[in-house]
Amino acid sequence: MSKPKPQSRTRRAAKRPTAADDELKRRAFAAYFRSNADMRHDVQPDAALSSVEILDGKQYVVLRHAGGILACYRVRNDGMLKRLVRIPHELRGDEE
Repeated sequence: MSKPKPQSRTRRAAKRPTAADDELKRRAFAAYFRSNADMRHDVQPDAALSSVEILDGKQYVVLRHAGGILACYRVRNDGMLKRLVRIPHELRGDEE
């Protein structure tokens, strides 16, 4: 007998953008451009496509442009942003 596959506990929370979200996006944009200071900025994040999302109780800022995700930052408990090397699958959406 095969066991039923356990359901994922991961949930994305749908929420309305707030002033705090706008501040997190602003900080993520600044971090993105600061970390890529030596690179050309042919591809820039789009504020309308970028978002603040909650996944498993953790907050993430996802910077997107028309072609996909440029960067993903996790908001730490102390409010600092940490750039992720591996973007959680649930945040990628339809990109892969």
